[in-house]
Amino acid sequence: MEIIKIIGIGLISLIIIILLKQYKPEFTIYISLLAGVLILLLVIDELSGIISLLQTFANKVSINGTFLSLLIKITGIAFLSEFAVSICKDSGEVAIANKIEIGTKIIIISMSIPIISSLLEIILSVLP
Repeated sequence: MEIIKIIGIGLISLIIIILLKQYKPEFTIYISLLAGVLILLLVIDELSGIISLLQTFANKVSINGTFLSLLIKITGIAFLSEFAVSICKDSGEVAIANKIEIGTKIIIISMSIPIISSLLEIILSVLP
């Protein structure tokens, strides 16, 4: 069960960080980063399974592959930016975390413009 491994990595990392914070607080960010990377590596197989399932559904329903690709990219960007924001906030750099969030939101909006314009075209074609 992957969830037990994920929780185990999280709790062990937390204990190490609590112990390390007393002696070498500057190293705690590395433990946090390592824990995050390990957890991401554990769930990458499930992520690839989800992507292949979405592609199978998209082929059955005949959804434009470009839109599905964009949605997967946008979701990946959101997950990665949340990871980076969490690391920044853990290290006390809230200002950098906020800049990452703003930049990510702008990128996501710019990437979603083709989907939004396509939806607007469909809505306008249905309206009399």
